[in-house]
Amino acid sequence: MEKQIEQEFGQRVARSVAKRIAKWIAISIAAIIAITIFIFLGGKIVQLLWNWLMPMLFGLREVTFWQAVGLLALSRILFGGFGRGGGQRSRRWGRDISSEERERFRQRMRNRCGMGPEPPENSPQPADLH
Repeated sequence: MEKQIEQEFGQRVARSVAKRIAKWIAISIAAIIAITIFIFLGGKIVQLLWNWLMPMLFGLREVTFWQAVGLLALSRILFGGFGRGGGQRSRRWGRDISSEERERFRQRMRNRCGMGPEPPENSPQPADLH
């Protein structure tokens, strides 16, 4: 009786593992297909837009499909980054600090950029120094 229960349990576990493996294989194949389609469509769109606008506007030469894919990758590296790290972190930053800390930061930035508080009325103005 125990041996039969162990056998049934082992078979269920084996089927469960097989289903999980099959699921991950299917997801991997779908991801590879989706990435390939994205690269193809993105490259084609960049190529069409470049070849339509850039030669006419700036006198640049037309690009091939692979050059367009390279431009797409380069723009992703320069402007998009990799992953969600930077964008999420910068949006959270303003909520994580207290209002006093935020105001101190704003004041430091104003002073650094030359937009600090107005000088007192009795201090000499730049026009009065001549």
